[in-house]
Amino acid sequence: MEQVKTVQDPSVSPVHATTAWPLALVYAALIVFASLFPFEGWRAQGIEPHVFLLARIPPPYWTWFDVNTNIVGYGPLGFLLALALMRSGWPRAAVPVAVLAGSLLSLCMEFLQIYLPRRVPSNMDFVLNAAGTLIGAVLALVLEKLGAVARWSAFRSRWVGEGDAGILVLLALWPCALLFPAAVPFSLGQVLERLDEWLQDLLLGTPFEAWMPLGDFALTPLSMVTEMLCVMLGLWIPCLLAYCMVRHMGRRAAAALLLALSGVGVTALSAALSWGPVHAWEWVDLPVRLGVWGGLGLAVIALPLPRRACAVLLLMVLVLHLSILNQAPTNAYFSQTLQAWEQGRFIRFYGLGQWLGWLWPYATLAYVVIRVSRRQQPA
Repeated sequence: MEQVKTVQDPSVSPVHATTAWPLALVYAALIVFASLFPFEGWRAQGIEPHVFLLARIPPPYWTWFDVNTNIVGYGPLGFLLALALMRSGWPRAAVPVAVLAGSLLSLCMEFLQIYLPRRVPSNMDFVLNAAGTLIGAVLALVLEKLGAVARWSAFRSRWVGEGDAGILVLLALWPCALLFPAAVPFSLGQVLERLDEWLQDLLLGTPFEAWMPLGDFALTPLSMVTEMLCVMLGLWIPCLLAYCMVRHMGRRAAAALLLALSGVGVTALSAALSWGPVHAWEWVDLPVRLGVWGGLGLAVIALPLPRRACAVLLLMVLVLHLSILNQAPTNAYFSQTLQAWEQGRFIRFYGLGQWLGWLWPYATLAYVVIRVSRRQQPA
């Protein structure tokens, strides 16, 4: 019997298909978190689903901010789903399946918000989410047809290889984590004081209340030198993380510069959202300026280090940074800023941004520990 040889489409890359699917699932999980936060107060409010589904569009109260965020929020989901489907060998079904999946996810989120007193279900949100998914899916299809995705795949393989999708995800989430206001610029993972408050509320009135040791710890405010050190280490951490996957010194330098610019830009955006555009650069005081230049200097010093050495160094820097940061309390101005994010338009980003800011360094720490424990790879 004559054997028929199948020629695989070079545009369909199993590696990038397996990369796109986890990214799409992670992004869908982030949407669920942002849509249902704060996950408390669940109760039936006597609202039937058809009430918000059949309500007039637009609703009486809406803003362009809500319109833009609902479209932009689901755009990446449509893009990733369509890209994953195309890379898995389903180019014709990519756009309709991605739009259907995004629309069903949005419908489920709006339905569940009926049972959350702090959230308001809206058929306009559902329509805008579906439109955002469609825009993202069509964009992925257009870029695929133009060959841009294939060129990006080749560019990525040339720069970082094929086995570092986890680092790419962490680096992509770093600016998102910085969007939530931090007590010290670039300093993520300050959780001890909040953990103390949460445990005290949880154990209040129980026999375990006397076992609470955290409240007895004396938290010391950061000095100017310590604040500068936190800024410096906080900026150095993503650079070292990028060095764990990039070998070429010139590309490492470009990655460090890009990370520094994105970190400064996102922090300025966060300040503008918190205090207004006029105060976007109020956070850039002397310790911050010195810390930024110090972080860039450390990034330059680490350029020639092997990848494994960068990973080991990153572990030590992460532990040191978290240790210093969690020995200091949050200041009063920072607490006022959090109150602004907990209310109004920022409710859509408060929980997601807060948890990203808390957990990003610990997720990075766990990832790097697993990476270092593996068999040594050539530098």
